[in-house]
Amino acid sequence: MLKNKRIESIDLLRGTVMIIMALDHVRDYFHHDAFLYSPTDLSQTNVWLFFTRFITHYCAPVFVFLAGISAYLYGAKRTKKELSVYLFTRGLWLVFVELFIISLGLTFNPSYPIFNLQVIWAIGISMIVLSGMIHLQQYIILAVAVLLIFTHNLLDGIHVHGNELQAFLWSFLHEPAMFISGPFSFHIHYPVLPWIGIMALGYYFGSIYLLASRSKILLITGAGAILLFIVLRLGNIYGDAAHWEVQKYAFLSFLNVTKYPPSLLYTLITLGPAMILLSLAERPLNSLTRKIAVFGRVPFFYYVIHLYLIHFFALIAARIQGYAWSDMILTGRINSTIGLKGYGFNLFIVYLVWIGLIFLLYPFCKWFDKYKRDNQSDYRWLQYL
Repeated sequence: MLKNKRIESIDLLRGTVMIIMALDHVRDYFHHDAFLYSPTDLSQTNVWLFFTRFITHYCAPVFVFLAGISAYLYGAKRTKKELSVYLFTRGLWLVFVELFIISLGLTFNPSYPIFNLQVIWAIGISMIVLSGMIHLQQYIILAVAVLLIFTHNLLDGIHVHGNELQAFLWSFLHEPAMFISGPFSFHIHYPVLPWIGIMALGYYFGSIYLLASRSKILLITGAGAILLFIVLRLGNIYGDAAHWEVQKYAFLSFLNVTKYPPSLLYTLITLGPAMILLSLAERPLNSLTRKIAVFGRVPFFYYVIHLYLIHFFALIAARIQGYAWSDMILTGRINSTIGLKGYGFNLFIVYLVWIGLIFLLYPFCKWFDKYKRDNQSDYRWLQYL
């Protein structure tokens, strides 16, 4: 059985990706070029900007994978029924959070003109599905996870256009799209099929943490995922609709895999290194990694607070550059807001804001981490945060 304590390597990896994730969100709200083109557009980007974006590709799949592992570890000390109820109710809560708390933080607009359904939504839906899957045998859960991750790219050629229910349901499952309903816009950014597979895979790997050989298993599996990525990508064989080409940025093209939805190759090149890092992190924390792990122990608190802070700082920055306060009260995605044309800073400023944000967040996260650990047994609602 598992000892009643947290596994520090998981907190460390989660904390690392939480820190990296903030860089992408700061870039969205502060980088001048974010309003002009995608950082992965090889016809316009540069190497530094490309990797500023690429490194953040690791955040969502690692976060969802670790959520699956954590679900298994949480359930290892409870009945299947207790775990199922927890996953279902927490999944519903996370969908609510995405729709109303995260949307408000992204727009600062209480009329909720746009709902951008992203990673918190995907985690919520995946938890709801996982609440039923956990009653299956472990090998069946693994088979479903592998099936979803490895075969969903077979659906890439299927498109359902329009604003009707069937188009919404298809987008919900596989293809990102925008939908309009009265005064509201819904952007399904994270279709759920592959994310369900990634969380289910994490749940299966949670059982590996009962084994003394978990470090070796993670290392071998991670290396195998990277090798499979290289083989499939070299020949443009399968696993990503966007093929790579020999060009000026050939190596960047090789790495430029599809996130929306996460292709097989995207999943391999992100979860592979993550598994290796989990394996190598099986050692006592030092003074630096202890601080990073703090973020990994309070991911929900960190995620919500960091979005509100980034948008608040961007509001101040826009005012300094001569824009009205109201220009940062958004009715759509920030990088498509016409009123902010010309706003933004260079990448150096983006990195400075990011570093400052992390230092600012640390004492708040440390306080909440202590409060949560001291009171979680008395206040069950803390389990949902």
